[in-house]
Amino acid sequence: MASTTRNPFSMNCCLRALLEDLSFTRRQLRTMAAARPRVLPTYQPVRTFSTTPRQMQLTPFQGEELPQFGEDGEPIEPDSITNMSKNLREKEFQPQEEFKLPPGTRVVPESPSYFSGNPAFYDTWFSLKDLLYKYETLPTLSPTEVPRTAWKSLSDFRSMAGGSVQASKYKKVQAVLMRLNRIDPALMPEDVKTALEQYRRPGLEDLARRRPKIIDRFGRARGAGRRKTSNAEVYLVEGSGGCFVNGKPLYECFPRLHDRESIIWPLKATNRVDRYNVWAVSRGGGISGQAGAITLAVAKALITHEPLLKPVLRRAGVITRDPRTVERKKHGKRKARDMPAWVAR
Repeated sequence: MASTTRNPFSMNCCLRALLEDLSFTRRQLRTMAAARPRVLPTYQPVRTFSTTPRQMQLTPFQGEELPQFGEDGEPIEPDSITNMSKNLREKEFQPQEEFKLPPGTRVVPESPSYFSGNPAFYDTWFSLKDLLYKYETLPTLSPTEVPRTAWKSLSDFRSMAGGSVQASKYKKVQAVLMRLNRIDPALMPEDVKTALEQYRRPGLEDLARRRPKIIDRFGRARGAGRRKTSNAEVYLVEGSGGCFVNGKPLYECFPRLHDRESIIWPLKATNRVDRYNVWAVSRGGGISGQAGAITLAVAKALITHEPLLKPVLRRAGVITRDPRTVERKKHGKRKARDMPAWVAR
């Protein structure tokens, strides 16, 4: 089969004619030869008209366009978009009257803590401190007599303050709120009540009423305690003075005398050693931690049997939970605070 060859002059001619007919360019194209190549007799140029999308929008129909009039009554030329934008740019708008301060005046911020990091938080803090200084001489209740109150969470307080508030700062606010809440309800002023209601958590009125501790049908009083990472549960029942921990006698679970004395100390301080039996279940932690947890649980169960012993137990120091825990180890240290030796030279 013979291979077909193409004439480069004929291809150049056809490309030139196509570009000229489609109006892609108006410049004269240079040909490969000095003279323009001969156009093939079979080629008949056909003129086409191209329109842009903007022209199609301006002339939606081929018929005679209707005249349009502007706001001033003058006719608008066909290129209405250009003329309208030009008129809008040339149109003069009268500026509004500017407010001018009288001479000699000074602008003072509404909030006294305007230039602080968080004005909303400091305004709240100062208002509560003012209430505390104003009514600090009023009689107060003891912490055990004050009804439980649930304050708003840190996220809710941040939304109230309108910004980021550190947890340490919110703890200070809670301390002031608890101090104001200790004022005798019969003498509490109305502004203090309004301030406290603003920071109370809604929908938790049941927390204010503590569930009463009762003695079950077997004559047992239940108490729970914690110490370090240990927790204990104690059932106190009237008996002859027996004490069992995890089903074993006391001396088998706690070989040290100090731990055994600590567990029965609430009964010794109230002279009730021979009147109650102790059944305890302890979990987690070590021996000393479990002994401290059982001591607190025994004191709580004893208060359930005899509520009038609470002042005696408080003086004995067995009602308040011991919050001390082991300090965590730090990175780069052998222990919590012990560091490896460092030689300067």
